[in-house]
Amino acid sequence: MGKTPIVVNDCPGFLVNRILFPYFAGFIMLVNEGVDFQRIDKVMEKFGWPMGPAYLLDVVGIDTANHANAVMGREFPDRMAYTEKTAIEAMFELQRFGQKNGKGFYAYVPDKKGVPRKEPDPEAAGILKALVKQDPPATVSDQDIIDRMMLPMIIECSRCLEDAIVATPVEVDIGLVYGLGFPPFRGGALRYADAVGLGALCKKAEAFQNLGPLYRPTAQMLSYAEAGRGFHEEK
Repeated sequence: MGKTPIVVNDCPGFLVNRILFPYFAGFIMLVNEGVDFQRIDKVMEKFGWPMGPAYLLDVVGIDTANHANAVMGREFPDRMAYTEKTAIEAMFELQRFGQKNGKGFYAYVPDKKGVPRKEPDPEAAGILKALVKQDPPATVSDQDIIDRMMLPMIIECSRCLEDAIVATPVEVDIGLVYGLGFPPFRGGALRYADAVGLGALCKKAEAFQNLGPLYRPTAQMLSYAEAGRGFHEEK
């Protein structure tokens, strides 16, 4: 079939979706703080993703994402359940399902070949503005956006290793590169974590402890950081 298989144990979301939704959670929190979703998309595309989180949600389908988000929130309530309305729920309630019905975070107009072409939709900003609870909106740097998007994903990758959902960091990164479109030149989330350094990542996470368990490094990460090693180093 031309696919690269990896073996995973059973859990809600298996490997790829279990790791993807903490990434979406980082996006949801930023939007609820008033950060422009189009800016987030541009920053993450510059980081190397083929599309930013809002565009990805439109491609996946907001209705599909809303259902999966509810499942993940039910199964992992400590870090994936929400007390406030999310951007995904707001779009879903207005039947903005993304590419499949031509409107989501963006509007979609078929080109001459019938392929949906992404265009800005002024209505989306108004919908999301209603979710913002702080005034003025949060001031964040591009690096803050990257850190707040990537840390929940990296931490959940580590949890999957701790929980024996997958056996090795290599398999985690294969799943992310081939299954999620993680920037191949970065080698996967755990290769990226090793490149930044686990000590540096754990220190970054300290600055976001007020955001909850999604940003709490695992025992594995803290142990590796103390030992000065990375995920991909031999034991």
